[in-house]
Amino acid sequence: MKVMADVCLIPIGVGVSLSKYIKIAYEIFKTANLNATLTPYGTIIEAEYEDVSKAIKAAIEAVHEAGAPRVSLTIKLGSRTDKEQTTEDKLNAVLK
Repeated sequence: MKVMADVCLIPIGVGVSLSKYIKIAYEIFKTANLNATLTPYGTIIEAEYEDVSKAIKAAIEAVHEAGAPRVSLTIKLGSRTDKEQTTEDKLNAVLK
């Protein structure tokens, strides 16, 4: 099942600069061949559900291994069966 996921991963206990940890997670999403788009407050991922969940698990583990004692994660997940739709399609529907 193909899904769109809006993932916000926040390392806790590492100070105020989070970019190092966000980069680690984003690189995992890209290396997993997921269609991932970084935004100022999260990452949008388009892929099969199983691939998304495996990549999120890997990202959490990698952020812990990089020194974050805690990780907070928010995921908004959507799927649809009536038609194929990308994030670009969704944006274009609003901006046209």
